[in-house]
Amino acid sequence: MSEKLTIYPSLLAADFGNLETACRTVKTSGADGIHLDVMDGHFVPNLSMGPQVVEMASRVEGLHLNTHLMVTHPQNLVQSFIDAGSHTILIHIEADCDVKQVLSTIKAAGCRTGITLNPATPASSITDILDVVDEVLCMTVVPGFGGQSFMPEVLPKIAEIRAALTARSLPADIMVDGGINAETGAQCVAAGANILVAGTFLFRSSDMAAEIENMRSVAAGS
Repeated sequence: MSEKLTIYPSLLAADFGNLETACRTVKTSGADGIHLDVMDGHFVPNLSMGPQVVEMASRVEGLHLNTHLMVTHPQNLVQSFIDAGSHTILIHIEADCDVKQVLSTIKAAGCRTGITLNPATPASSITDILDVVDEVLCMTVVPGFGGQSFMPEVLPKIAEIRAALTARSLPADIMVDGGINAETGAQCVAAGANILVAGTFLFRSSDMAAEIENMRSVAAGS
């Protein structure tokens, strides 16, 4: 686990008419990278972005690209997002695929690997893959749409996963995404998360850099 709190603004909440500008704002705001939500219209009832958006974001030098595949068949798409320049690729435990095989493909390409759980999915579903992932993403909203309210009932699951990682001396990070702001982010950090994804909260703020600094400060006191 990284000692530093990592913060990724979610590009899903940006102005889609000015995505490159949004990526550059993230880079200068003190964020640790950017989170890219890929939706296929099947796994979740919405469509978002493809590998071309990841490739665009890769032109912003030094910007870590954290790509979350909310797709039914990640095995058919993962290579295109590797080729586009993703640094981390997360798939869902609920996806229709050989999860370990897809994670192996991601790892073999030199990317960080991640597994994602929907709010209703128990921590026990990923017990046998905790040793092969770099990140665990606990969704704190039902995935598919931005701007939803944080689901506090996910907090015990975050704590359960952190305890499992600690018990096995595994280094994976725990990320949260959905309704994250300074206050809910601090709750997640207290439960064991160390990566916060915030979309609406950061992209609708008048000063993203100040809000990111405040998120770090509030979380440090949790």
